[in-house]
Amino acid sequence: MSHSHPLCLCVLWMLACALAAQDVIPRLTHYQARPGRFVLGPATRLVATGAARPVAEQLRGYLKPATGLALPVVDTGNREATITLTLDPKGAALGEEGYRLEAVENRIELRAFRPAGLFYGVQTLRQLLPSASFRQAKVEGTTWSIPACTIEDRPRFSWRGSHLDVGRHFLPKDFIKKHLELMALHKLNVFHWHLTEDQGWRIEIKKYPKLTAVGAWRRETVVIPRVKGDGPRLHTFDGLPHGGYYTQEDVKEIVRFAADRFITVVPEIELPGHSTAAIASYPELGNSPDRVLEVATSWGVFKTVFNVEDTTIRFLKDVLDEVMVLFPSTFIHIGGDECPKAEWAGSERALARMKQEGIVPAATTLAELQNYRDDQGKLAEHPALHKLQAWFIRQFDAYLSAKGRRLLGWSEILEGGLAPNAAVMSWLGEAAGIEAARGAHDVVMAPESHTYFDYYAAKGAEPQAIGGLTPLEKVYGYDPMPAVLDARQRVHVLGAQGQLWTEYIGTPEKAEYMAWPRLTALSEAVWTPQDARAYGDFLKRLQVHFERLDALAVNYRPLDGPKSFPR
Repeated sequence: MSHSHPLCLCVLWMLACALAAQDVIPRLTHYQARPGRFVLGPATRLVATGAARPVAEQLRGYLKPATGLALPVVDTGNREATITLTLDPKGAALGEEGYRLEAVENRIELRAFRPAGLFYGVQTLRQLLPSASFRQAKVEGTTWSIPACTIEDRPRFSWRGSHLDVGRHFLPKDFIKKHLELMALHKLNVFHWHLTEDQGWRIEIKKYPKLTAVGAWRRETVVIPRVKGDGPRLHTFDGLPHGGYYTQEDVKEIVRFAADRFITVVPEIELPGHSTAAIASYPELGNSPDRVLEVATSWGVFKTVFNVEDTTIRFLKDVLDEVMVLFPSTFIHIGGDECPKAEWAGSERALARMKQEGIVPAATTLAELQNYRDDQGKLAEHPALHKLQAWFIRQFDAYLSAKGRRLLGWSEILEGGLAPNAAVMSWLGEAAGIEAARGAHDVVMAPESHTYFDYYAAKGAEPQAIGGLTPLEKVYGYDPMPAVLDARQRVHVLGAQGQLWTEYIGTPEKAEYMAWPRLTALSEAVWTPQDARAYGDFLKRLQVHFERLDALAVNYRPLDGPKSFPR
């Protein structure tokens, strides 16, 4: 009979604990295994006071259903069988969202400089427990234990986002809240809510009720789009009305729900393009006010854009006034992408505005705008039209700045000159982001090449997507910090986010299939130091993480491909 050496047993045990801790996603910045385990039991208490107490209550809410333990939150404890959450005014080195967690056999101490750090420490604690802790009813026969360890963890970027388009397809409030819960688990902190589109206006505006009475509904939706070069074949439509919108009370509920999870909701109100639903509601906002429009039923870039008159500028400022009351976020996203300017090129009123603002000489004619040719002799948009768009966007940059907010827009807001206080969301590759950062403008990286989750996740038999290919490994390999930027310019790269456009996403199940686990991969790209990430290691941790997502009833895409094909 042989006897194992105590030192060998200790080393093996610590190795096992270290491996267990590496199942945490996103990967921890620093982890050190220690001997022993902390076991939750009937005597376990949560100790917290002041601003730490709500986070302790959240931890209790997360753990009580599956464990069946009372886990009372108390003001003081004797350090035995306690989980203590402390805000440390001397812990500024941890940053606004970092935390330190120490677990030994009889207690756990979680410290942070701010409540957000405590909250992210709570997400780590949840993942250190068995995956069954994510169940919503009592689980029998499980030992609820956490490996003894020391953790110091903090995010690489301050903007760790998830974008969701609800304009193409309306998605219910309960799904939004579930998505926010999943974001919190992954330590994501910005929900970019794309609320208006050609195909639907999704937010109640009290002053302009037709935006939802008319603009929130379309008579049908394209199912099979027309393919280039396929002759006379027309779109195929489903013949089914589609629509919906969020009341202002719904919005307040979602914003509060997100804030309780340290998630900022950034609304997007599209202008001057992607505005068909708004102009169908109020034709006077368009460039042909006598033309009857309907809310768009197909996908693509529409020529319909807002006119540039004072009354339309005032209308949109009124909309933003109500939006700002609902959303306390510093940034307000105004879109600014894919704005064709043919309507402006044919509008005497737009030409008059350009002359008034000194964009073109007084003698300029519409014919000159419409017949402009580029250096290769091809018909192109006149450069003055880009300057008109820049003028249009500057009206809202100044307006938002005067209200203590900041304008954020897609890559194209650089066309014609970037507004003074604007920040850029770079989707057409990274070029716009690099240019903006070099000009001392803040940037969020969102390149379609790596962060568009409406693209196919793999080749072969996959549910219908809009096109493109963004496999999990490509998402995981993305580094949001462009190597070409110097240290002074890098401070302007706030972070990155994943995009979920919903042309072909009509249900919560399909949305989850397209988002997860690709958004899981991106969560690590924006949290964990670049040199601490490895795809093989991520895949190993992902197997355990799938158990958590199963418990949470998330319809994620399995690594070996789809088992079913959600709509």
